[in-house]
Amino acid sequence: MAVSRVFLTKWFQRSARKEEISTATLLDAVERAENGQIAADLGGSVIKQRISRPGQGKSGGYRTIIVFRKGDRAVFMYVFPKNERDNITTDELVAFREAAKYILALSDHQIAALTKKGDLVEVKRT
Repeated sequence: MAVSRVFLTKWFQRSARKEEISTATLLDAVERAENGQIAADLGGSVIKQRISRPGQGKSGGYRTIIVFRKGDRAVFMYVFPKNERDNITTDELVAFREAAKYILALSDHQIAALTKKGDLVEVKRT
């Protein structure tokens, strides 16, 4: 099975940099999802994955919202520290599901254009 291409939204990239979340941590979250280890399936190709805080475990870490289609693509949309909020709101979930429809319908050409523009950043595996 093909492995998902991994992208970060511009907003997510800034937040991850600020919180010092490593690329390896993000790729691990996608790998777990690829293997069926999903913290929460929120429906509409939106999942929630837990990731660890640098130097700590997942229990004191973050929750990420990812648009995810196994073997296709994973787009990190949102991150929040578990100690600052319990979950996303219903309105946010609706918005993420709508975004998922749009993101998963994008062609490779459209993704390349968004990447060139800086709206999406592709995470490369090493």
